[in-house]
Amino acid sequence: MPHFSIEYSANLDAKLDMGELCALVLRTVLDTGLFETGAVRVRAFRALAYAMADSLPENAFLDMSFRIGTGRSPDEKKRIGEAVFAAVSEYLAGLFETPHFALSLEIREIDPELSWKRNAIHPRLRGK
Repeated sequence: MPHFSIEYSANLDAKLDMGELCALVLRTVLDTGLFETGAVRVRAFRALAYAMADSLPENAFLDMSFRIGTGRSPDEKKRIGEAVFAAVSEYLAGLFETPHFALSLEIREIDPELSWKRNAIHPRLRGK
């Protein structure tokens, strides 16, 4: 049940292909071998209204949040975070050539007592 959400400033629309970025994140997450294919969801949300830093119109951000279930070691969580952050940083390298871009990632564990799920995709991908 890992959910990967990308929130980004609307001024990045002309600079990035968000579908391509979502596909990159999905591949990177799956390549770690820590999550089932049918469980991973990656989506992006554009922030139309935002204020940041010194209010220059060229300031931009991309904030990533990865919610995962319990059961992974601290080293595994660090490994997935480092893999995703490195892949996304490389993809966005051109944005770091200006002093107007901020990138962040946070991984949070979901409390299983406070999470409900129903998934018809798992059985299909498991061949059942």
